[in-house]
Amino acid sequence: MAETSIEWTDATWNPVAGCTVLTAGCTNCYAMRMAARLEAMGVDKYAGLTRKSGKRAVWTGKIGLDEKSLSAPKSWAKPRKVFVNSMSDLFHEDVPVDFIRRVWDVMEETPRHTYQILTKRPERMASVLHNPDFAVLPNVWLGTSIEDGRVLHRLDAIRAVPAAIRFVSLEPLIGSVAAGDLTGIHWAIVGGESGPRARPMDPRWVDEIEAMCRRSGTAFFFKQWGGKNKKAAGRTLNGRTYDEMPAAPL
Repeated sequence: MAETSIEWTDATWNPVAGCTVLTAGCTNCYAMRMAARLEAMGVDKYAGLTRKSGKRAVWTGKIGLDEKSLSAPKSWAKPRKVFVNSMSDLFHEDVPVDFIRRVWDVMEETPRHTYQILTKRPERMASVLHNPDFAVLPNVWLGTSIEDGRVLHRLDAIRAVPAAIRFVSLEPLIGSVAAGDLTGIHWAIVGGESGPRARPMDPRWVDEIEAMCRRSGTAFFFKQWGGKNKKAAGRTLNGRTYDEMPAAPL
């Protein structure tokens, strides 16, 4: 387990490491920078997962399965919200279905924890999870990342996923998603990009999403404005913070 400063979760769990750049939201991925830093520190798990491209690190496409970390949540006595694979995508095409099944087994065996899984590949998530070998677990929230209007098709894909809670991470938000529909989405996280090459987020895009959430009954969580100094920019929207969480499934 790694404790985390991510506002909407308590800890991260990474049984998979590595990924592939897929769409515009991946361009400045923090996990690529972190993986390169960890490899430089001699952490074997991250060896070969990134390469230098100009002055930045980018994914090589190599995926590592970390057998040692699979059982880690079983040793955590205190209930936690756990972001699964903050350094990868569990539904990357090169993660075997049998390994995903083993992750599922651990989550089923530890109902005291709430697991939050994000993917940029919701079509594969839906395809894998429609297999009867995968139960709908009440402690597992399933979501997809959407950065702008070019990937709104992911909303339809995540609606097709059998899940107790479905959510969307609109981060880094680099364009309007006002043409989308949040019907059937229980939770929306919104955040601007952070880091040295952060792209700006228009406040109007955030207001559009809050209005969408009110229409659809979706819980609204505003994570950050982002920028080169995200702490200075803060996370206040229209004079207040928004830390809404989805209601527990019945």
